[in-house]
Amino acid sequence: MSESSSLLPPEPWPQRISRLLAWAAGAIILVGCSGLITIDVITRYLFKRGMVESFEISGYALAACIGLGLAFATTSKTHVRVDILLDAFPRPVRVACDLLASLSLALVALALAWFCWGTLAQSVSMNAKSVSTLQTPMAVPQAIWWVGMFWFACVSVILPIQAVLRLLARDDAGFDALIGSLRVNEEISQAGVEQAPTTDGKPR
Repeated sequence: MSESSSLLPPEPWPQRISRLLAWAAGAIILVGCSGLITIDVITRYLFKRGMVESFEISGYALAACIGLGLAFATTSKTHVRVDILLDAFPRPVRVACDLLASLSLALVALALAWFCWGTLAQSVSMNAKSVSTLQTPMAVPQAIWWVGMFWFACVSVILPIQAVLRLLARDDAGFDALIGSLRVNEEISQAGVEQAPTTDGKPR
């Protein structure tokens, strides 16, 4: 580990949990789903019929991945945000816009978590099952989906609170790191693209 990386502050716990859920979605669900699809393709080729309902399972996996990945998209600030004019405003206006965007996202996340819970509760009360040959209890994939939505709502509420506390502590850099809009250099860095140095040796 390099000296510069050892000096970095520890990742806050909401970001850490969100990253773990995103890894679970990508590494476990998608990889497992691709394995089932591979088995289905081979058995269809050899026996003219699929051995597993990979199409149905992949649909559940997609919903679970979306739910489990939303919180990580929030902490890494990869949700789509139109801020083309934001840099033209003075700092207080930019801060107000950042807070408004964050609070709006929190409101949407809370509504999604609430309605997802209603869907899950209805499936449990009806003992709903899929109409396929698997007869999958719908509460199982919906529960994974709801866990992601619930954590998405929690993170969306926690971040603006943390940002306001940073603002009161006059920690402008901390505020921007939490809910500030990404600048072009930050987006390039997040994408893992190395920036070419200018004539003065600094990145563009």
